[in-house]
Amino acid sequence: MSESKNYTAIEDFDWDAYANGETTGEKSREELTTTYDESLKTAKENEVVNGIVKSITKREVRVDIGMKSDAIIPVSEFRYNPDLKVGDEVEVYIETLEDKNGQLRLSHKKACQTRSWDRVNEALQNDEVIKGYVKSRTKGGMIVDVFGIEAFLPGSQIDVRPIRDYDVFVDKTMEFKVVKINQEYKNVVVSHKALIEAELEQQKKEIISKLEKGQVLEGKVKNITPYGVFVDLGGVDGLVHITDLSWGRVSDPREVVELDQDIKVVIIDFDNEKKRIALGLKQLQPHPWDSLTADLKVGDHVKGKVVVMADYGAFVEVQPGVEGLIHVSEMSWSQHLRSANDFLKVGDEVEAVVLTLDRDERKMSLGLKQLKKDPWEDIETKYAIGSRHTAKVRNFTNFGVFVEIEEGVDGLIHISDLSWTKKIKHPSEFTQVGNDIEVQVLEIDKDNRRLSLGHKQLEENPWDVFENVFTVGSIHEGTITEMMDKGAVISLPYGVEGFATPKHLVKEDGTQAKLDEKLNFKVIEFNKDNKRIILSHSRISEDAIKGERREKAAPRKSNKPEAESAAAPQIEKTTLGDLDALQALKEQMQKEGK
Repeated sequence: MSESKNYTAIEDFDWDAYANGETTGEKSREELTTTYDESLKTAKENEVVNGIVKSITKREVRVDIGMKSDAIIPVSEFRYNPDLKVGDEVEVYIETLEDKNGQLRLSHKKACQTRSWDRVNEALQNDEVIKGYVKSRTKGGMIVDVFGIEAFLPGSQIDVRPIRDYDVFVDKTMEFKVVKINQEYKNVVVSHKALIEAELEQQKKEIISKLEKGQVLEGKVKNITPYGVFVDLGGVDGLVHITDLSWGRVSDPREVVELDQDIKVVIIDFDNEKKRIALGLKQLQPHPWDSLTADLKVGDHVKGKVVVMADYGAFVEVQPGVEGLIHVSEMSWSQHLRSANDFLKVGDEVEAVVLTLDRDERKMSLGLKQLKKDPWEDIETKYAIGSRHTAKVRNFTNFGVFVEIEEGVDGLIHISDLSWTKKIKHPSEFTQVGNDIEVQVLEIDKDNRRLSLGHKQLEENPWDVFENVFTVGSIHEGTITEMMDKGAVISLPYGVEGFATPKHLVKEDGTQAKLDEKLNFKVIEFNKDNKRIILSHSRISEDAIKGERREKAAPRKSNKPEAESAAAPQIEKTTLGDLDALQALKEQMQKEGK
């Protein structure tokens, strides 16, 4: 039975006056209303307040915040609070105190969002450790629910160690620190790694304070890079550089270690300031040079594999960790400037001769060419002066052609020894690099390992024949092939060239001869030693005029025809075909001309 209450009636209460708003006792109706309104809680729009759950249905929750009326909130906004019951105090956001229907509108969801955003900002400001629920994996990291807000956890901020499988963290509740907030876009970034870094930093200081060079420690391979291996020493990382993994050459650290492998390492060096620790793995193994056979000496033959190539030579590993250098100059007896890559490549199995051996410095030089006989040892016998050979053109200079008869045997053909008849300005006019050329040995310089060679010497000197063909006073047909200030070059039969000065190029009509013009020329000088023929076209007409003058001046003796013949100079055109002894030379030159 409910407890009864006693009320005392006012006997002289004027209900009509009250209804008309007239004064009743000491207070008016307006004053009473004001007193009632003030008794209600005061609230403002767009703020979060506490309310009491009055009732719950399948669709809505009625909440009282102490205003004139209660507000109705969809039950879906309380889905994260399945244990909600009547009488619970909940936070609500005041959207409006009175809408167009005169109703109070509240939102529990917005209250949570507002409180969550404030809470996240407080956590960042106070460097607070908070809890979050890892909802799912996304590109580059994870999505974490923090106070109802979706925050981003970058993959690099999950742990101090590289994470290879993100999925193991999904559906886990973990501790985080808020590390970044974008107020404009409402983005939050959290970190789990930041929680353990401070602890690890202290551990690092303690570990580093106990480190000593030469100390051997156990660790786990944490990360492998192209330049080395990071090893976890139990809270602090050290680096084994690729050159300290093995005494032998290592192109990829994975050839020596693998991820998560437990290994022993030695401390080579460490930096208290930067907290960097340099580790070594090969230092725990005996140096391969110490196990090199004591019988090995200069002159011995060794076998190995080419492990590194450079322009200047090749490094050959004769046993793991023991290498020798074959300099490019020791790869061939040839003196041509060449790259070591022309002879060897990485991976080649080679046999070489030990040239130098320094066990203290752990250095060895090797040679390949020593496996073959030096071709210059018996050069006078194999390539005697006057012997003929086939050589290969290697390169040109302005003064001649460098050729190679065999590997290591080089020679020079001077430009003057290329042809008897052609005037060659540059060797490239005569031959090309890579072509074969017939040569004759002229001189041997054994000390400098050079041969003087000739090409024209393979044929007889045609100037011995030309001396009888291009006699002074003989006339030959020629073509002007080149015009210069000092005169012109005239091409004569059989590939011979002559020269005429400008005054000897004047024609009978007084005009000057031109390029490519074909005329008769008289030989006015022949120099066999210098292979020079001086010609004149104008001299032909001049001599004819002089002859006519002499003929007129001489007494007429018709009964002596031989006197008339003597009065006029005889002009003969000598041809090579008229000489049986030169027939072979003519045919040869005609063949060369074709």
